[in-house]
Amino acid sequence: MTEFTHLDSAGHARMVDVSAKVPSVRSATARAVVACSESVVSALRDGSVPKGDVLAVARVAGIAAAKKTPDLLPLAHVIGVHGVVVDLEVTGGGVVITATVTTADRTGVEMEALTAASVAALNVIDMVKGLDKSTSIAEVKLIAKNGGKSGSWRAAP
Repeated sequence: MTEFTHLDSAGHARMVDVSAKVPSVRSATARAVVACSESVVSALRDGSVPKGDVLAVARVAGIAAAKKTPDLLPLAHVIGVHGVVVDLEVTGGGVVITATVTTADRTGVEMEALTAASVAALNVIDMVKGLDKSTSIAEVKLIAKNGGKSGSWRAAP
């Protein structure tokens, strides 16, 4: 690819104009993995984390983050975020977060899904850091997207 869509002819950053695009239904799903020690996993499972309900706070934070994506990423479009689902699962190694965002707009929601998963992961860390400061985000990645000109895509298993 010789032309960069987010640079003008002088090489300056620009927001791509999507106003001529026809709105369509689009969705994206991202995953984040928070690596936790056995003691943190145990506290998550038995509800003894001193700060409260970690999963509930992280879920709400992820939903709010999806709606704030253009505030954080300067070239992201302000679009209608029509649905956000953030699921969290405590596993033997920590917490797996899956965020799915949907819209009926002119551009995709991959960045909104990634932002939701990332911010939910940060909230897990914030809630458990008093128990173990080594808790970390092990992975954040896009795992699927649907709709738009490029159609559907799924990450390799």
